[in-house]
Amino acid sequence: MSDLMPPITAPDTVSHVLADESATARCAALAELKETRRRTSDDRATRRQHERGKLTVHERLELLLDEGSFRELQGLRRHQATGFGLETNRPHSDGVVTGWGTVDGRTVCVYAHDFRIMGGSLGAAHAAKVHRLMDMAETAGVPLISLNDSAGARIQEGVAALNGYGGIFVRNVRSSGVIPQISVILGPCAGGAAYSPALTDLVFMVRRVGQMFLTGPDVVSAVTGERVTTDELGGADTHGTFSGVAQFVHDDEATCLQEVRRLITFLPDNNQTPAPAYHCTDPIDRPNGRLVELVPTDPSRCYDMLEVVEEIVDDADFLQVHEDWARNVLCGFARIGGQTVGIVANQPLHLAGVLDIHASEKAARFVCLCDAFNIPLLTLVDVPGFLPGVDQERGGIIRHGAKLLHAYCAATVPRIQLIIRKAYGGAYIVMDSPAIGSDLALAWPTNEIAVMGPEGAARVIFRRDITDAHDPEAALAHFTKLYRDELVHPLRAAELGYVDDVIDPRATRCVVADALSVLRTKKTSLPYRKHSITPL
Repeated sequence: MSDLMPPITAPDTVSHVLADESATARCAALAELKETRRRTSDDRATRRQHERGKLTVHERLELLLDEGSFRELQGLRRHQATGFGLETNRPHSDGVVTGWGTVDGRTVCVYAHDFRIMGGSLGAAHAAKVHRLMDMAETAGVPLISLNDSAGARIQEGVAALNGYGGIFVRNVRSSGVIPQISVILGPCAGGAAYSPALTDLVFMVRRVGQMFLTGPDVVSAVTGERVTTDELGGADTHGTFSGVAQFVHDDEATCLQEVRRLITFLPDNNQTPAPAYHCTDPIDRPNGRLVELVPTDPSRCYDMLEVVEEIVDDADFLQVHEDWARNVLCGFARIGGQTVGIVANQPLHLAGVLDIHASEKAARFVCLCDAFNIPLLTLVDVPGFLPGVDQERGGIIRHGAKLLHAYCAATVPRIQLIIRKAYGGAYIVMDSPAIGSDLALAWPTNEIAVMGPEGAARVIFRRDITDAHDPEAALAHFTKLYRDELVHPLRAAELGYVDDVIDPRATRCVVADALSVLRTKKTSLPYRKHSITPL
C-alpha cells in the first residue's frame, strides 16, 4: 500500500500505522502522519508557492481563523481514479483542505485549495470533500468561506471532475440567502470554476495573485486576435473596477484575510439569526455638527458622501462593498448603536450621484443581500435622476433600474430613507421612497423633492412665457424661483405627508438610532409564492 503514496518521512507510512498493534503507537504514528501531510513532503512545491508570492494553504487558514481553532474534515481522503499516471499519485487530502474553525469566536466552515498538490485541481474525491463540507455548513447554519487557488478541473478524471463542479454550484444556489457565502480568490480560478465565486454573496481578490476568467489569454488571442495578459483579462483590478465580479480587492493575502474576518463581524450566522451586536462606546446622542459644514446647500455643488456616512455611524467604521465599481453609489456595512446596518447612498463626487446601469445593479444586489440576512437598510439620498444617454437606454437602463426598484419593494427588513439634498424624478422613487415601502422617511432642511430640477421644470412649464419675455434669462430665473418656492421648498413634502420629519442634520445620528431601535421588532408578511420574477 505504501508504494501507492507519495513518499513521506520514514517510517510513518500508512502500512506502519496499521502494522503496529499498540494503540498508543498507532495514535502517535497517525498524528505524525497528519503533521507530515500538513507540511507536505515536497519542500520544492512550498518554495514554488512562496516564489509565486502566495501563501500555503495552512498559512492562509492560520491567518483567517482564530488560533488553534481549525478542525480538519477528511484530511486522509485520497482519489480512487486510475490511468494517466494517477494510480501512482494519490496524495492525502487530494488537493483541498476542508473543515471548520472560528472567527472572533464564531464558527465558520472553510475549504481551501492546496495548489502544491496536483495544482489544487478538482477531481471526484476533491469535490466530494467540498460537497460534504457545504452540506455541513448549510445544516449547521454557519457561514461558508472558500479559499480558491486551483488549476481547475482535473483533466485526467474527465466528466467526474465536471460533475463535481455541478454539485458545488447547486449547493451554492441552495444555500443562497440561507448562510453567508464568501469566496476569496488567491490564485487561478478559471473556466467553470469561476462560477462558484460568482454564485456566492461576496468575493475577495488579491492583486497580482488572484485571477478569474472563463477563457484564458491564449484562447482569447486565438479566437479574437486580442493579446492580453492574465492579470489584464481577469485580475483583481479588472473585476474590482470594470466587471463588478469582485466586491473587495486587496494588495496582499494577509490584509485580505484580515478583512474577511472583519466582514464576518457584520454578518449573522444564517438567515434565522441576527447579526452580532457589539458594545457601542460612541455615544448615540453625539451631535453631528460637522454635517452642516460637509454638505453645501447649493444642489449643484459636490461633496463626499463617504464623509457623511462616517460621521453618522459608530466610530466612523464603514466597510465599503464594491468600493471601486460604480462609484456614483456607495454601499456597505456599518454599525449604529452597536447594531449592523446596511447603507446605500448616492455619491455626488462621481457623476453627481446619478443612477446608471452599474450603480443600479450594485445597489440592488446589496439591498437583496441585506434583506436576506435581516440587516436594516439606511438609504441616504442625493440623486439628480437616472443617467440620460443612448448607451444607457440601449444597455437597458430601464431593466437595470427595475432591479433596484424590485429589490427595495421586496425587502422586508427595517428601511429608513434620509433625503440629504436633491431627490428628482423616478430616481427619488427608486431610492426607497415611502411609496415603495420605506418604514420612515426623513429629510434635512436642504431637501428638494420634485419631478425634475427647478430650472428644468421652469423651462417646461413656462416655456412660452420665457420665450416671449423681453429678457429670457431674467424670466427663467424668476420662474425657477417661483417653482422652487411653491413646489420644492424643504417643507413641501412634509406638508403632503411624503416625509415623516424634517430633522436638524446635527441630530441625524440620534434620530436614525432611535428609529432603528423602534423598527428592530418589525414584522411583515408576503403573499404565498414560489419566488418572484426578478427583472434580470
